[in-house]
Amino acid sequence: MQELQPVNQNVILEIKEEKEQRTASGLYIPDTAKEKPQFAKVVALSTIESPEVSVGDTVFFKQFSGNEIEMDGKKYLVIQYSDILAKIVETEAI
Repeated sequence: MQELQPVNQNVILEIKEEKEQRTASGLYIPDTAKEKPQFAKVVALSTIESPEVSVGDTVFFKQFSGNEIEMDGKKYLVIQYSDILAKIVETEAI
């Protein structure tokens, strides 16, 4: 079995597959015309001193960062740790 392990202050994010989209008239929108998602789940971190995110966190990252790869039928994005802009945290309603 193979596993991705990030190095050099990189983070691996799991990208969710989006369903095919259609216009109101029934035309399919190609992947090249779709806007890429900027939210993803962290699945692995390289050795980073005092990271602010951990495996399992959902993060918001820079729009054109990283390299997409596919492994075992899943899509991943390898980005630099510094390209993470924010993480999603659950809070209680006031």
